[in-house]
Amino acid sequence: MVKKRLNFWQILTMNFGFFGVQFSFGLQQSNMSAIYRYLGASEGELPILWLAGPVTGLIVQPIVGAISDGTWHPKFGRRKPFFLIGAIIASIALIAMPYSSSIWMAAGLLWILDAANNIALEPYRAFISDKLNEKQYSLGFLMQSFFTGLGTTLANFTPAILVAFGILALTDKMENGIPVYTYWAFSIGAAASIITILITVLTTSEYPPTEEEIAQIKLQKSKGSLIKRITNEIVHAIKKMPKPMIQLIPVMFFPWFAMFCYWQYLTSALSLSLFNTLDESSTFFNQAQLLTGNINGTYNIICFSIAFALIPIARKFGPKYLHFISLLIGGISLLIMPYLNYNDILFSLGNFRIEEIYLFSFGMGITWASMMAMPYQMLAESIPKDKTGVYMGIFNMFIVIPMIIQIFSVQFFVYDLLGQNPINIIRLAGVLLITGGIFSLFVSQNR
Repeated sequence: MVKKRLNFWQILTMNFGFFGVQFSFGLQQSNMSAIYRYLGASEGELPILWLAGPVTGLIVQPIVGAISDGTWHPKFGRRKPFFLIGAIIASIALIAMPYSSSIWMAAGLLWILDAANNIALEPYRAFISDKLNEKQYSLGFLMQSFFTGLGTTLANFTPAILVAFGILALTDKMENGIPVYTYWAFSIGAAASIITILITVLTTSEYPPTEEEIAQIKLQKSKGSLIKRITNEIVHAIKKMPKPMIQLIPVMFFPWFAMFCYWQYLTSALSLSLFNTLDESSTFFNQAQLLTGNINGTYNIICFSIAFALIPIARKFGPKYLHFISLLIGGISLLIMPYLNYNDILFSLGNFRIEEIYLFSFGMGITWASMMAMPYQMLAESIPKDKTGVYMGIFNMFIVIPMIIQIFSVQFFVYDLLGQNPINIIRLAGVLLITGGIFSLFVSQNR
C-alpha cells in the first residue's frame, strides 16, 4: 500500500495525544518518590515501590501490540480505541493518587496508572509506521520527542508554577501530608490526558487493512482463544527478531537502567548535595522536590526545542551516530551534577535567573530527545510492517526489563554498595548512559 505524504500539521495532530500520555508520565517521574516519602517510605524502599511501571509495561505492551495488530473496526479503527481506553483509566488514577492514605494505596494506584498509560503508549509507536512512509519516520518519531518534552515539561513545572504565582503555598498540605499543589498538578494531568487523546481520535483517520490483511486477521481469530493467539504471536515474533533489533538490546538496557536511577533518586540527591539533608519533613526537601520538577522541566524544554533540529542531523549522519553523541552528552552531564551549585548564577536577565545546578539538565534534554526517537527509528527500519504493533510491544521489554533489574539490584545491594548515597546513584546513571551510547555504534543500518 502506498501511503500519502502527510503535512506537518497532520503529523502534529496525529501525535497530539502523546502530549497527554507524557504529561502523566512526567507527573510520576517528578512526584512519586516524594509522595512515597510523605507517606512514610524510606530511601531504601523507593526502588521496589517503582516496580509498577516496568512490570505493567512488560505485560501490557506486547499484549496490546499483538491485539491491536489484529484489530480493525470501520468506525473506531485499529490503534485509536486503545488510546481512548488508556486515557480514561489514567485520568481516574491521576485524580485519585493525591488522596492516597498509605504507601501501598499509592503503589496500587501507580500500577493502574502505568497500565493505562502503557495501553495508550504502545499503539502510538505503531501509529507512526501505520500512517507514515519511511521518509517521514524521522519527523514522526521526533514529533513524539517534541510532545514528550512539552508534556513532561509542563507536568514538571506545574507544581512550581502553582506555588510561584501565589495560587498555593509551599506549606499547604492535605491530611495525608501530600502537598496541595501535588493534588492540583495531578488533576490538571487528568484533564490533559483526556483532551489531547480526543484531539487525535477525532482528527486522525487510519488506513483500512487490505483484503489480504483482513483475511489474515480472520485466520488468526480462528486459531483458538485470544490468549493462545497472542502468546503464539509474541513467541513467533521473538524467534524471528531481526538482527538490528537484537543489537538494540544493550542500547536500550543501559540508558533505561540509568533513567530509572535518575528519576528515583534525583530529589534525594539534590536535597543532599545542595542542602545537606535527607529529612523529608524539612522545607529543604520540599525545595528539592520543586527543584526536581524544574530541572526535569528544563531538560524537557531542551528536548522539545531541539527535537526538530535533530531531523536533518539524523538524516545526514544516521540515527546511531546521533544517538551515541546524545547519550555521551547526557552521561557527562550526570557525572558533573554533584559539583554544581544552587546559589551560583548561570544566566541572569532582569529578575529571571538560572542557577548553575540547571546546567546538567541541558545535556539531559539532548539525551532524552534522542532516546524518545532514534532507537524507534532504527527499529522501524528493520521490522515487518504487518507486525509493527507486536514488535513495538516486544521492544518495550528492552525498556522495562532493565527497570525491573534496576529495582531489585538497587534495592538489595547497589544502594548499599554505593554507600547508601543517592548522589552515587546519579553518578552510576551517568556511566550507564555513556555505555549505552557506545553500544549504539554497533547497530546495523540500512543506509
